[in-house]
Amino acid sequence: MRAAIIQLSSQDDVAKNLERVRALVGEAAGAGADIVALPENFAFMGEEAHKREIAESTADDARGPITTAIVEAARQHRVWLVAGGMPEASGDAARPWNTSLLVSPDGAVVARYRKIHLFDVDLPDGTKLLESGATLAGSETVVADVATAEAQAKLGMTICYDVRFPELYRKLVSAGVRIVTVPAAFTVTTGKDHWHVLLRARAIENQVFVLAPAQHGRHPRGRTTYGKSVIVDPWGDVLAQCGEGEGIALARLDFAAQDRVRASLPCLSHRRL
Repeated sequence: MRAAIIQLSSQDDVAKNLERVRALVGEAAGAGADIVALPENFAFMGEEAHKREIAESTADDARGPITTAIVEAARQHRVWLVAGGMPEASGDAARPWNTSLLVSPDGAVVARYRKIHLFDVDLPDGTKLLESGATLAGSETVVADVATAEAQAKLGMTICYDVRFPELYRKLVSAGVRIVTVPAAFTVTTGKDHWHVLLRARAIENQVFVLAPAQHGRHPRGRTTYGKSVIVDPWGDVLAQCGEGEGIALARLDFAAQDRVRASLPCLSHRRL
């Protein structure tokens, strides 16, 4: 199975962001990708108040502009599309969910993951973020099946700050996942020290492929994100990485090699707790 991650520098114009998404999904599909993953906040990076205004339903009959765009992109390019994180309308008008969707090549929304761990921090550089002030936390893990003509695998969905909570990934691997998605908008302050370390740790300890598409660059409200989107294999090696700016990275996910890693170092079967 060939996987692509897309690195974006999303701003506060939803239409322009979605236009860029469509172009890069097409580029990834043209390069041979079977599954394409978008970063967190792919459709909007801006004022929290406006995020509430653009929150939309992701129900099967939803016709909002964000859901429509990703469904059409998946269908047009015949790829599995992981829409990294978008504002989904919840029962709380002031706090939508931060939701990652998995869309099949025929345009069906087959899984919805609502971010469980919300980023409430005061960073050393003075950055203060209170995600819970404008976002409702999810509570359920999500595992879905993805399949191509050559392979099939279970995929576990997470978002950004979730990567700091290894118990979540243990639960996913206990459900049989081979691939984990970690779409993100990591800050520069934390990203330069922790982004790759955490991703490789989650890959190594769970012997999974990690697809981690990220935001990069400057955004409204003075926010700057780290980028360095990566695909990591079950041994912890980086298979592909995006450079500076927007773009894609592509890698082949070799499940036979994953089986060899799990057989030669059977730590998953050695768990005692």
